[in-house]
Amino acid sequence: MAEEIVLRLKARIREELDLDSAMSDEQFIERIERTVFIWCQDHPLTAGEKLQLVRRLFHSFRGLDLLQPLMDDPTVTEIMINSHEELFIERAGQMSRSPLSFESRARLEDLIQTVVAGVNRVVNESSPIVDARLRDGSRVHVVLPPIALKGPTMTIRKFPEEPMHMKDLVELGAITEEAAQWLRQLVAAKFNIFISGGTGSGKTTLLNALAQFIPADERIVTIEDSAELQIRNVPNLVSLETRNANTEGKGEITIRELIRASLRMRPSRIIVGEVRGGEAIDMLQAMNTGHDGSLSSGHSNSARDMMARLEMMVLSGAELPISVIRHQIGSAIDLIVHLSRLRDRSRRITEICEITGVEDGEVSLQTLYRFEEEGESAGRVIGSLKPTGQRLQRIWKLQMAGVHSTGEEAI
Repeated sequence: MAEEIVLRLKARIREELDLDSAMSDEQFIERIERTVFIWCQDHPLTAGEKLQLVRRLFHSFRGLDLLQPLMDDPTVTEIMINSHEELFIERAGQMSRSPLSFESRARLEDLIQTVVAGVNRVVNESSPIVDARLRDGSRVHVVLPPIALKGPTMTIRKFPEEPMHMKDLVELGAITEEAAQWLRQLVAAKFNIFISGGTGSGKTTLLNALAQFIPADERIVTIEDSAELQIRNVPNLVSLETRNANTEGKGEITIRELIRASLRMRPSRIIVGEVRGGEAIDMLQAMNTGHDGSLSSGHSNSARDMMARLEMMVLSGAELPISVIRHQIGSAIDLIVHLSRLRDRSRRITEICEITGVEDGEVSLQTLYRFEEEGESAGRVIGSLKPTGQRLQRIWKLQMAGVHSTGEEAI
């Protein structure tokens, strides 16, 4: 659909219609259809083109404008807007430039303000970086000039309407059925599990999948920067989200504050979507003070690297001796599940490690499962997650929970 047609009709609709927000979507569509019908008397279009034009106009006023078809396309997983004239999308792990572009920089700025205002966030020149979310749970990251040199930048990571379950990850080859069932037992037995991996490796997806194994009679508190988790199997659920400071620099609510608040909510488990800084010490202390079965995630290149990063995070929030920090980590976290994005763009669990304590002043890890590559076929990496033969040491947690594991190789 030619942009000049859309722009011309948008201007006409603004002149002719009362764009009162009280008008229902159905009424607004009817008014748009009437305007399009009148215009088409002198500019013939096919029925399909008329329908496309009506949708485009509606989305430009009450949706995400030209982004809406991309949001409605289930094959698109990420939308990257570098400026109002430059837009990239990701499908099946492959990035490509879209021919779409916004009519002006001002239109993109208006859309960004609409998105962030919908979740009570503020973004402007004095506070040019913000994380937000859409109604469907998709994650939005915005950077404005002068930080963004090309103009307003927005990245949208889409999430499916229905969260992926572990069986879906097994079908995709991200994990084996054996390892999936083993993790199910560890979640039921209240192992504290930390998910590590790089950007876009699938940490939130796996966190959602593991949360489906939590018994329905427990009370869960989730804590996130932008709410993304979709836990639907536990009715007794409290979801908390951070808040940025207002234009006066007041009113900020951090993850650290939310973790502390959650401890007074009598949770069975606490799920921290992602730790990035000093809140790591609060998360570890929660795990060490009776909140077994907690889950969290963080960015790293390997399970071992995650230990070093956790140490740095704790140090940024508390002045503690490194030996004390390592003992906190060694006693709080039971398992590290590491995800990687392979060269064929697939997301796989490549390592599952147990933290066995602290030895010689270092956090001790033993690898229970490791991804073994077996070759390549039609550009896809062939391989699977295989047990190393090491035996799980914290078997007492399974015994206390009355869980009898079937993964003998890992026990």
